[in-house]
Amino acid sequence: MTTVYHFILVPLTIGLAPLVAVMQTKWLRSGEEKWLRLTEFFGKIFIINFALGVATGIVQEFQFGMNWSEYARFTGDIFGAPLAFEALLAFFLESTFIGLWIFGKGRMSAKVNTLCIWLAAIGVNVSAYFIIAANSFMQHPVGAKFNEATGRLELDGIGGFIEVLTNNTLFAAFSHVVTSSFLVAGTLIAGLATWWMVRSARRGDPAEHTHVWRDGARFGYITMLISGILVIITGHIQGQIMYEQQPMKMASAEAQAYTEEGAALSILAIGDFSNDPENVKRIIDLPNITSFMATNHFSGPESEVAGIIDTQKEMEEKYGADTDYRPNLFITYYTFRAMIGLGVFSAVLSIAGLIATRGGKVWKSKGWGKFALFAIPTPFLAASFGWIFTEMGRQPWVVAPNPTSEVDRVYMLTDYGVSQVVDTFSVFASLVIFTLLYAALGVVWYRLLVRYTKEGIDFEKKAHAPSDENQPLSFVY
Repeated sequence: MTTVYHFILVPLTIGLAPLVAVMQTKWLRSGEEKWLRLTEFFGKIFIINFALGVATGIVQEFQFGMNWSEYARFTGDIFGAPLAFEALLAFFLESTFIGLWIFGKGRMSAKVNTLCIWLAAIGVNVSAYFIIAANSFMQHPVGAKFNEATGRLELDGIGGFIEVLTNNTLFAAFSHVVTSSFLVAGTLIAGLATWWMVRSARRGDPAEHTHVWRDGARFGYITMLISGILVIITGHIQGQIMYEQQPMKMASAEAQAYTEEGAALSILAIGDFSNDPENVKRIIDLPNITSFMATNHFSGPESEVAGIIDTQKEMEEKYGADTDYRPNLFITYYTFRAMIGLGVFSAVLSIAGLIATRGGKVWKSKGWGKFALFAIPTPFLAASFGWIFTEMGRQPWVVAPNPTSEVDRVYMLTDYGVSQVVDTFSVFASLVIFTLLYAALGVVWYRLLVRYTKEGIDFEKKAHAPSDENQPLSFVY
């Protein structure tokens, strides 16, 4: 739950940091003031989101040693290594240069100030890489060995750490998260700029003001279009890896009971989702598509895709018959569809916006202005549903077994990862408190975004261009 609360903010930070850097670079290279104004406008949103993201992320670090102390004890040597790199290298890189970028305007040259936001953007994405490296170990453990004497996992030397940082699951997940983050950030830029463009045009603002918002909106549309295509490609690659490494997760995503060739993609299913796939009725299917997604083959022996019941039997033989290895079928099935389906809103806004604003035209439709605002939260929700699918679809494992590894005991059931001393009431009470706290932070986050969105750009006020003047340290965003 705390990860989901945190992950609502993470994709926007990952995607918006480099996009703000691109805007400032466009101003630096062209000298066009519109890009500096857009940098300042979306820079405020980036700073707000980054600050709240840090606040919500701190809680997770403590949970590893408290609610999940047995997991931390068992995997700490491996799981802790990329987290340490993230904190000591990436986080300090991004936070230091964000500070220089914010407070250093007026005390450094424009080139150095622009370099600061680029270093911050690099730090944000390097931070994401190390975090996803840790999570990818949980999805597909590599580079580890089991120490019989201590009952713990250990890195298999420096080579083991390199394996953790070059895990094929990591490459697939990181590329998918980053492209999804660009889609989230691009939709936010396009949505806010479209709303302002329509509002500016309808109330008769000067044409040059309206065109600042138009150019910002088109920047967002293009980002959405490119990142949307890359999301599909990276999602396809990640899905194929998941079919190999976690067949139960992907079988549950389709509510597919038995292993079959030419498996269909389920669009809609109804019935009893109480973890018995035979009670689920798939009412809308696309023939052969699941097999193609998993194997690149539509039919034949090469198109075979594992089913839930058959996979359960295989896992019982390998890991013991006393455990139900099926995740929550309802959540796994519907979060997978929510993740994909919510992307449609970004696609519609991107294509419609590029068509409506081509040739220097300005969008004046009030309805489309409202739709642009409505589309903003959809990729946020899609990313969150994707994270829920990834984590809950892995259950009942906190460290899923590596089906290709010959190493014994490099896996862990979620039941064995929780603390043995934290009682149920403490977990429940802390969850309630954190939920209320995050709800309050969410209100602050939302109100700040609304406030600065409504303020827009003050075209009467001179933009704060970085300069070499020895001005006092100031917060100009």
